[in-house]
Amino acid sequence: MNARMERLEHLLELGGIKKDVTLLVLSGAAVLASLLDFRPLPFDMAWAAIVLCGVPIILEALIGLVTAFDIKADVLVSLALIASVCIGEYFAAGEVAFIMQLGALLEELTVAKARAGIEKLVHLTPRTARRLTAEGEEIVAAEAVRVGEHLRVLPGETVPVDGVILSGQTSVNQAVMTGESLPVDKGPGDAVSSGTVNQFGAFEMEAARVGEDSSIQRMIRLVQSADAGKAKIVGLADRWATWIVVVALSAAALTWLITGEIIRAVTILVVFCPCALVLATPTAIMAAIGNATRHGFLVRQGDALERLAQVQVVTFDKTGTLTCGTPQVVEAGSVLPDLDERSLRRLAAAAEQLSEHPLGKAIVSGWKQAEGGGLPAAGNFRMIPGRGVAAEVEGRSVLAGSPELLAEQGVAFCPPPEAEAALGRGCTVTYLAVDGAFAGYLALADTLRPESADMVARLSSLGVRPVLLTGDHENAARTIAAALNIREIRSGCLPEDKLRYIDACQQGGEPVCMMGDGINDAPALKRAQVGIAMGGVGSDIAVDAADIALVDDEVKELPHLLALSRRMMTTIKLNMTFSMALNFLAIALAITGILNPVVGALVHNAGSVLVISNSALLLSWRRR
Repeated sequence: MNARMERLEHLLELGGIKKDVTLLVLSGAAVLASLLDFRPLPFDMAWAAIVLCGVPIILEALIGLVTAFDIKADVLVSLALIASVCIGEYFAAGEVAFIMQLGALLEELTVAKARAGIEKLVHLTPRTARRLTAEGEEIVAAEAVRVGEHLRVLPGETVPVDGVILSGQTSVNQAVMTGESLPVDKGPGDAVSSGTVNQFGAFEMEAARVGEDSSIQRMIRLVQSADAGKAKIVGLADRWATWIVVVALSAAALTWLITGEIIRAVTILVVFCPCALVLATPTAIMAAIGNATRHGFLVRQGDALERLAQVQVVTFDKTGTLTCGTPQVVEAGSVLPDLDERSLRRLAAAAEQLSEHPLGKAIVSGWKQAEGGGLPAAGNFRMIPGRGVAAEVEGRSVLAGSPELLAEQGVAFCPPPEAEAALGRGCTVTYLAVDGAFAGYLALADTLRPESADMVARLSSLGVRPVLLTGDHENAARTIAAALNIREIRSGCLPEDKLRYIDACQQGGEPVCMMGDGINDAPALKRAQVGIAMGGVGSDIAVDAADIALVDDEVKELPHLLALSRRMMTTIKLNMTFSMALNFLAIALAITGILNPVVGALVHNAGSVLVISNSALLLSWRRR
């Protein structure tokens, strides 16, 4: 129901924007006709702009004043419109109304809210569970499971509730909760979380946390509530509206009292209309968004770049963001004199070629990439869930997997120091036995993106502090952080841990940009001052939760985006300074009678054009 309502709201919003564009086109044509004194009808054509664009402004200003005494820029615009119409200056009224509605449309386009991906996260919630009873196994709704009940989970099924494994060996894909790139081997006594996926072996478990207390439901609540404290940018013209209205009315009233000429007072109201000020922000944002798009960023929230300019800390997920997200063989060691490292890798790849485990696939793909050759057939292949594989290769018996696998098959061995060192660096180690004898090991690790180190260095040069937030274990996190010169690390992070860190930074006055790719990053992407998702490798839920998506996953462009946001804010401030200076100069000329309402309207129209032109320079801006 909520999804249907959101789609309906989205369609209505699109229809509203199309209507606004149509009215603006008609109003612009009417203002141009009035300027050229083209009168196909028995009234000034500017009336079309006054009715189509001006009346909505006046109504909105009245509603704001009456219901909340909310003084915004539209109050001064309404006064200028009414005054211009009262003295017969229809072109001035129509031109002001058109410019203001143009600015409103640009702002509406740039600050339109992105649709949250909550419904996609809800779809991950398990629907059913296999409950074990005295009579056997029965399928029940996942929400009907109670604490203490025993459940069975088959390969490929989603774990329905949080609990503890009672029997069985398996590997569980926990990416939804921790972002880890590799499945985790599980056995009796190990905890499993709802929403994670059982990959290889069936197991029985006891339910510990069910219903609203389960991990996946807590994740949904985190994403739903994470952006509640995110500050919204207030329009600069509206922020100063009260003072603008007071100054404009005071100047107009004093001029009328002193000179006795109402036309001068009306001219002051016209030239003081904050058209250029209203355009200062949305035009710069739109140009900056165009620049960002050319560098691979899809800006999904219009005010995201404003918020990004304030960022002092950038937090990174590790897997899939700073790294490639897939394991590779980075080291091999043989302990048998008649088996060199190449032959060891060949036997391991041959034994693993029928495996569905990501580690097995990585061993096979690594061999093919390095050698480019085929592999001998594997006979009597057996996959042992949570342990590894066994196979016959060229007449030799090969085991590849965990120390427990070798121990259970009666292979005596002591892990070599090199393998222990690889474990200490955060690698995953696969041990091998050939013909019943320990043969060696392969170390696998997630590898850094080639551009990550340079990107982090350039971020640091911008005065931003990089921080690594990862669900991976400490050794892997420290290895990656050392390679990137990241000094601050938080490892073993669950989604709520990342939220707590971001909250602590932002409450301490350090706005945070979060960059991640996984479902587990969605709450942090929502809560951060700005969330950036990896659009290529990232999950749909992470992208929907983020303000900005990096479409091509080229993280090297992140420093440019940050510098661009700061340049955009400089442009906005320049636009504001220019527009206010022009307004005050025009007021001085209006007080002295040099400007009349029509010329005044043209002057501040010229100011709006200059503001738009200055903003357009952002389209091609590039940090040197």
